[in-house]
Amino acid sequence: MSRNHLFLIYFLLLISIGLGTWAVLKTPKPQVDNSNLIEERSYPVQAFTITRDSIRLFDIPKNLDFAGEKVPLEKEDIFERLERELYVNAYWESNMILLLKRSAKYLPEIERMLKENGIPDDFKYVAIAESALMNVGSPAGARGFWQIMEDTGKEYGLEITKDVDERYHFEKSTLAATKYLKKAHAKFGDWTAVAASYNMGQSGFSRRQEEQLHNNYYELYLNDETSRYLFRILAFKVIFENPGAFGYHFRESDYYKNPTFRTVRVDEDIKDLPRWAKENGSSYKDVKLYNPWLRDRNLNVKKGKSYEIILPE
Repeated sequence: MSRNHLFLIYFLLLISIGLGTWAVLKTPKPQVDNSNLIEERSYPVQAFTITRDSIRLFDIPKNLDFAGEKVPLEKEDIFERLERELYVNAYWESNMILLLKRSAKYLPEIERMLKENGIPDDFKYVAIAESALMNVGSPAGARGFWQIMEDTGKEYGLEITKDVDERYHFEKSTLAATKYLKKAHAKFGDWTAVAASYNMGQSGFSRRQEEQLHNNYYELYLNDETSRYLFRILAFKVIFENPGAFGYHFRESDYYKNPTFRTVRVDEDIKDLPRWAKENGSSYKDVKLYNPWLRDRNLNVKKGKSYEIILPE
């Protein structure tokens, strides 16, 4: 094929492409209403408009106490520290919803045990601040609802071995906590200091009092965690005592509940907890779920000692 023929073919091809493009551009486009569509790659927050009425400001209590001891809210820094914890926790909705729902399983029993052992009711919020009412562990080695360290647990009568750790035992750890709190009150003389020292340690808190020539928690300059600690407890108290004011409206059926339990007394070794559970009409999952103090797949029982394992009926 000659060069002239090739040139003619390329020329005609270009004209054809150009005419096709012109036809497409001139073709009327269908009218589509995009007013209700959100661009697929747009950030989700663009899907709605936030107005000034969407974010509520809360009425902060003018009078507040912890364990019957007045919180000096007339002081600007005290008011601001409380307000910070109220907003942080009230607007952390997912966490607060779960806390409120979970509390029905544990707070009534904690309240009973605190009352029986002479500890003010407000200390139930210490357990919430410490663990969110879950059997958690900290990097420092604290364990359970009350975040008790190993040495402290043993000092207050808790068994801590390879296969048993009673810091995870709801009733026994709560009883140990009441003993610790009572001893701290004998040392400090006021419940506010007791709560702060629960976070910082009795020796550490006492040292700050001596260094700064003040005994009152609200007058001490403390590390950030302890400085916020009591205000977090107070925030839980304010929200839990009037959840509706913060937008949390629950029906009775919304709260979590424990099943009805039966107790099995054990006074000899269990070599295989899964098999033992099945033989007792239950499951290993239920054994571990409701007896988190059992830390291994077996249980060694010393002569003369016994344990109570709870199982759902």
